Amino acid sequence: MPLLSIVIPAYNEGPTIHRILDKVKSVKLIANVGKEIIIVNDCSKDDTETAIKNYQAENTDIKISYYAHQVNMGKGAALHTGIKNATGDFVIIQDADLEYDPEEYNVLLKPMIDGFADVVYGSRFMGGNPHRILFFWHSIGNRWLTMASNMLTNLNLTDMETCYKLFKREIIQGIQLEEKRFGFEPEVTAKISRVPKIRIYEVGISYYGRTYEEGKKIGWKDGFRALYCILKYNVFKK
Repeated sequence: MPLLSIVIPAYNEGPTIHRILDKVKSVKLIANVGKEIIIVNDCSKDDTETAIKNYQAENTDIKISYYAHQVNMGKGAALHTGIKNATGDFVIIQDADLEYDPEEYNVLLKPMIDGFADVVYGSRFMGGNPHRILFFWHSIGNRWLTMASNMLTNLNLTDMETCYKLFKREIIQGIQLEEKRFGFEPEVTAKISRVPKIRIYEVGISYYGRTYEEGKKIGWKDGFRALYCILKYNVFKK
C-alpha cells in the first residue's frame, strides 16, 4: 500500500493543533494511499507538546511520529527534520494552522498517482476554490516573489510560496536543504527545478488565511528573506 508522509511543523499551536490533526486523520485518500503524520515541535513556548502527546495517546489508530527541537530553529529547520524522518512514498507539507484544507490532498495526489508528476504544487491563485480575502500587499508580494523565482528557474508557477507542496520522497530527500526559517519555499523551488527530467505540476487549492491577530507568523521581513533566497539559490549557489 502506498504511503503519504504528512510533515507538520508546529510552533505555539497548542490551542488548535488538534483541529488540523482531526482533519488530516479524517481525510480518505485515493488509490488506497495510507497516512503517516510527522509533527516537529520547534521549541514552542505554549502547551503544544502536551497537546500533541495527548492526541497521540488518544489516537493510536493512526501513525503519528513526534520530534521536538530543544531550541527554536525556524520553520525550515522543522521541515528538514520531518522530511529526513519521512518513510512514505510521497511527502506533503502541512502547516499546523487551519489555512489549508487536508481534504485537498487528493487533488495534489492525483497527477502523481496517475504517473504524470514527480512534484505537485497547490496554488492559491488558480481555480475556483474558496479563498479568504485578506491582505492586498501580502498577495502582491507573493505574486512578485513567484515571478522573480519563475524568471530564474524558468518555471511557470502561479504560487511558489504555497505551503502545499507534494514530493516523491526520494526526490525531496535527495536534495540538500539549507534554509532554516522562511526561505524554504524559494530554496526548494530553485533546487527542484534543476533536477534532471523533473515533472512539476500545479493544481488549484482553497485558502483559509489567518490574520496576524489569529496567529499568522509571516511578515514583511520574511518577504525580503525570500527574495534574497531566490537570488542566492538561483544565481550565487546555482
